[in-house]
Amino acid sequence: MLELEHEFRVVDLSTRLPSTGGGGASQRHTITADRLERELHQAGITKAVVFPPSAPETSYLAPNNGVARRSVDRPFVPFARINGTQTPGQKTTGRLRNAVSRRSDHHISPSDIEKYAYDDRFHGFVLDPTTDDYPDDDVLTAMEDVDLPVIVRGGVDAPPETLAEILLERSFPVIVGHFGGHPLERSLMDEMIDLLAAYDDCYLETSFVRYRDQLERALLEHPDRVFFGSGAPACHPNVAVMEILTLDVSEDLLRRAFSKNACRVIDALARNAER
Repeated sequence: MLELEHEFRVVDLSTRLPSTGGGGASQRHTITADRLERELHQAGITKAVVFPPSAPETSYLAPNNGVARRSVDRPFVPFARINGTQTPGQKTTGRLRNAVSRRSDHHISPSDIEKYAYDDRFHGFVLDPTTDDYPDDDVLTAMEDVDLPVIVRGGVDAPPETLAEILLERSFPVIVGHFGGHPLERSLMDEMIDLLAAYDDCYLETSFVRYRDQLERALLEHPDRVFFGSGAPACHPNVAVMEILTLDVSEDLLRRAFSKNACRVIDALARNAER
C-alpha cells in the first residue's frame, strides 16, 4: 500500500505485537515487528503502544517480555498485559465466586504490578476483561500506587457501567478501547461518551469505531479525551488514519486526537522521549 501523506504527527494506542516471530498458529492476525513498523511508517504513525494478544488462562510474563524485547530500537512503547480473578455482577453466584477466587500462577499479583511499573521497558498496562476477567482489590490498589495508565477493552462483555464500577473510580488513568462499544455497538459508545463528564481521568481510544457521529461527538464535546488507535494488525493503520482524517472537525481537534492528548498522559509517546 502506498504511503499515506498528511501533515499530522500520529501516535497509536492500539497495536498488538506477537512476542515471537509471527505468533502462534492460533493467532488469526500475525505480524512481524519489522512489518508492523513498516506499516505504521506508511500511515505516518511515529510511535505506537504495543502489547501481546490476549490468551485465556495464560501467564503474560513471557509474552510481555517478548514484546518489550522486540520493541528495542523501534518506535514502539510496550505496555504489559495483565489479567485477574474477578467477574462483575451483583448476583449471589457471582459474589460467591469472587469471594472464593484465588490467584493461580498465571494471574497477575501486586508484586508483578510493581515489577512492571519499575521496569523502564513498560509504560502502562492492558486489560481484556472478556478474556481475563478483572484484577482483585489488592492488585487494583497496587495499580493505583504505581499510577500508570491502563488500556481496557470495552464492549458488550465489558460495558460502561461495569468499567465505571470496577476501574473508573480508581485514581489511575483509564483508556477505554473501541469507545467502549466493541463490536460496533453505538448505544454503548454513547454511554461511554456520557461517562467522560463524570470521570476526569477517563479517555477513549478509536480503534474499530466506524461511526462518524460518535467520533465527531466525542471530539467536539470532550476534545482532550480522544486518543487515536489503529487496531493493527487486524486493521491496516492507513485505513484507521484515513477514517479520522475524513471527520468533519477542525485541524486542532485532529491534532489532539492524533497525538496531543495521548502525549499528555503517556510521556513515552512524546516527540522528544527516548525510545
